[in-house]
Amino acid sequence: MNSSIAPSALTVSVVIPVYRGEKSLPGLIKEISAFANGPHLSPNGTAFTIKEVLLVHDSGPDRSDRTLEDLASEYDFVKPIWLSRNFGQHAATLAGMASTAASWVVTMDEDGQQDPKEIGAMLDIALAGNYQIVYAQPTNAAPHGMFRNFCSKFAKKLAVQFLGTQYRSGVFNSFRLIEGEIARILAAYCGNGVYLDVALFWIANRVGYAPMLLRGEERPSSYSFGMLLNHFWRMVLTSGTRPLRLITIMGGVSFLLALFLSGYALYSKFVESTPIQGWTSLLIIISFFSGLIMLSLGVVAEYLALTTAIVMGKPLYVVTSKPTRPAK
Repeated sequence: MNSSIAPSALTVSVVIPVYRGEKSLPGLIKEISAFANGPHLSPNGTAFTIKEVLLVHDSGPDRSDRTLEDLASEYDFVKPIWLSRNFGQHAATLAGMASTAASWVVTMDEDGQQDPKEIGAMLDIALAGNYQIVYAQPTNAAPHGMFRNFCSKFAKKLAVQFLGTQYRSGVFNSFRLIEGEIARILAAYCGNGVYLDVALFWIANRVGYAPMLLRGEERPSSYSFGMLLNHFWRMVLTSGTRPLRLITIMGGVSFLLALFLSGYALYSKFVESTPIQGWTSLLIIISFFSGLIMLSLGVVAEYLALTTAIVMGKPLYVVTSKPTRPAK
């Protein structure tokens, strides 16, 4: 710590959703502790201090609850938040953001691949560009398999097409620096089933990116392929009406195709005297349009389900006063 730094240092709250952090959290918190309890300098000379670390227990399968209690006893800046059950990473992150008290909020994972030393550099980028949000922009491939990395890259590109030009960078990362007021407003009003990064773009449009290297994970990822697919689908559904517009376009193309097929059949029958087997073309057309109808109804049903969950007031998360222990 540099005693010559002015006392008006920027304060940072770190929010970490915890699902399976029993083994990885102690090392990560030890790294973060180097930037707590006193002003420190960023690479560009910005004075900052990590005021608090909020560990949101998302009721995972391991004994992370014990680890959180031990860390809270060891470090005065560690504050556990107990959820009544598993609500998912984004809900847990929002629960932590709602309890922050610093001028800036950092969200990061529990697995150790994101380096706390980069927080200072992210602050520098935010202040230099007057940004409300700064995302980590990995310069190396994520420490996953080739197939998962390919699917992730493809999903992000596809998401940009759904989300619009304001998401043209296509870089979403759980390592984020968010202006404190923005983070707390979002946590207060964000509804159930909303993709966190989409919601951030609803209320902020000054977004920067911080290039950095990812470290290897200290444990395998908790996300299965099915969970990642569900994650992506929620992002598409909460992005707006673009998927519905896509269905409208598909319906128009299908109508034009049906007119073309009808015209071709009439031409072949009356001009070229070609016999047309009715059952074949009928089967193809019925199958094609039935599939489009079912696809359209499925997407509309997803929107209705999302709207119903919001209207019914289903809670995004519930905070309790004691840890939820894993079932024996």
